[in-house]
Amino acid sequence: MVRIDVTNVLFLDIETVCGVKTFEELNPTMQVLWAHKASKIERRELEPDEISTLYKDRAAIYAEFGKIVCISVGIVHRDKEGKLFVRLKSFASDDEKELLEDFADMMNQYYTNPAKQYICGHNVKEFDVPYMCRRMVVHQIWPPNMMQLYGKKPWETTHLLDTMNMWKFGDYKNYTSLKLLAGVLGFPSPKDDIDGSEVGRVYWDEDDLERIAVYCEKDVLATIQLLLKFLYQPLLEEDQITFLGRENKERKEEKKEKKESKKKK
Repeated sequence: MVRIDVTNVLFLDIETVCGVKTFEELNPTMQVLWAHKASKIERRELEPDEISTLYKDRAAIYAEFGKIVCISVGIVHRDKEGKLFVRLKSFASDDEKELLEDFADMMNQYYTNPAKQYICGHNVKEFDVPYMCRRMVVHQIWPPNMMQLYGKKPWETTHLLDTMNMWKFGDYKNYTSLKLLAGVLGFPSPKDDIDGSEVGRVYWDEDDLERIAVYCEKDVLATIQLLLKFLYQPLLEEDQITFLGRENKERKEEKKEKKESKKKK
């Protein structure tokens, strides 16, 4: 296994939903294009209700028909004694352009050198990074240096660490989920609340971006633990993990409680 310093790695995961809530809300051109896409997916002609249902179930995974609502990242640092700690945070918004701009700004400030730094995710090469790059083109956002992959040869993209590919060891036949690897390798599964198939419902019906962000951050944490396993290093314990979004929320709630108690006095 290649020697990698995890403090040089940006861990990430994205959550996506269909571009609009229902097929019927698409403009006429996109409806025709989705109907064509749906027939290609199912390899047969579909009835109108089937086209509509498939849009709800599958559109989110295609960058042409979906959008990103959350990008969660994990950053590992080492204290003076050499102990590892991780900070997890999310870029979550209904405004995809704003979300991508904020993420790109962070990358352009802290992660600019593909010769020394890495991006890591589970299936990141086939899904997360291409999806983000395509949506950046849609919004005319110039991609960060480490995500400028057009025309690059495989040996020029070694800064993309894909834990799913690492587990394949050259085998291209199977997809292995993060949840399964968590079970096999003995670290907590990230899927203890919702799973990917429920993100659209939680977004469109429950309007709960925070819940999606929590779920996404757990995926990032599981990816960090998985890479540590590949590197034959100890797993992170609870006291080494900080969820920045939850800390900020707790601080806000504390401030709110203090203000209310002062008013009562």
